[in-house]
Amino acid sequence: MKNKFTDVSRRGVLQGAAVLGGAAALSGVSGLARAQSKGKIVVGTWGGDYARLLNKNIDAPILTAQGWEVVQDQAGDAQRRSKVLAERRLPRGTTDVQGLSAVNMYQMHDAGVMEELDYSKLKNAKNILESMKYPYGIGHIYSGMVGVYQPKLIEVPPTSYKGIFDPKWGDKLALIDIQYQYTMVAAALAAGGTVSDLEPGKALLLECKKAGMRIYPTNEAFAQALKVEEFAIGIMWKARVVQWQNADIPVKAITPTEGALAYVSGFAIPKNAPNKAGAYAYLDAMLEKSAQEAFAVDMGYNPTVTNAVVAPELNARIGFTPEEIKQLVNLDYGYITENDVALKEWWDKELKG
Repeated sequence: MKNKFTDVSRRGVLQGAAVLGGAAALSGVSGLARAQSKGKIVVGTWGGDYARLLNKNIDAPILTAQGWEVVQDQAGDAQRRSKVLAERRLPRGTTDVQGLSAVNMYQMHDAGVMEELDYSKLKNAKNILESMKYPYGIGHIYSGMVGVYQPKLIEVPPTSYKGIFDPKWGDKLALIDIQYQYTMVAAALAAGGTVSDLEPGKALLLECKKAGMRIYPTNEAFAQALKVEEFAIGIMWKARVVQWQNADIPVKAITPTEGALAYVSGFAIPKNAPNKAGAYAYLDAMLEKSAQEAFAVDMGYNPTVTNAVVAPELNARIGFTPEEIKQLVNLDYGYITENDVALKEWWDKELKG
């Protein structure tokens, strides 16, 4: 036993020396070992820009610096939700936190697979906007679904969802596959339906399909196509519009007169998360002032904590007027939860097929 312990200690010293160099490493080995002992946090998230910015603004500067190892499990939300549901009877799942929209967090809570949060475990809980605190999850960022258009191709833009979801645009209208829930609700509002009556929107979407409407798989693919003028108009989160403008993509936004659909992206903890201490550490890290401010700058989303400071000029671009905030429209989470499978099936078979 003594030889085994000595051998492990020697390896630890050599590893520390390789990282830190020389005598300084030898004096810091014990501290390094303690930092490394915190363990691994597996984060279920979308890929693309969001995953990259999670690493840039949360994982690397906060959690890795504290000694956590953060591993991203990247996939679409539908695949990740299915995975959590499939693992529900296992004593230990494979992810510690899941990044989901507010409606998807509600769905997973309704399915009984998400942990009821203990806010006393979060030092940043006192700063969370009340509207972003759920029993089963926390809002990370929020924005609204607005109209987007290429000003070079459209001189007089519409002012409403109704004007956007108009078959007259033909193949100049484009949608995003992974945004099917919000897109169907926006189309319903455009067609005179409601957040719990999507049938008018389905009919309108089929008309747009017949006229040549395009559907891109991801937000990133949509942005690239917009940049090269493959299409001229669609809908997207206002935050993404700001991000694309920062990347020199010629795009402008309009807040629809029907009221923009509110979008909240957050994180929840599966009941069988293998590392719940790590999960709470992740939630706390995402609420840090520095992380929230960085996401406002990098991604154009509004912070969900009261102590984040957003420059006035940036707030003018990513935020909404008091009147627009009053008009923000929430999805009917119960309706979406009850009908999501059927909605996705219709989207895939009837609209995309």
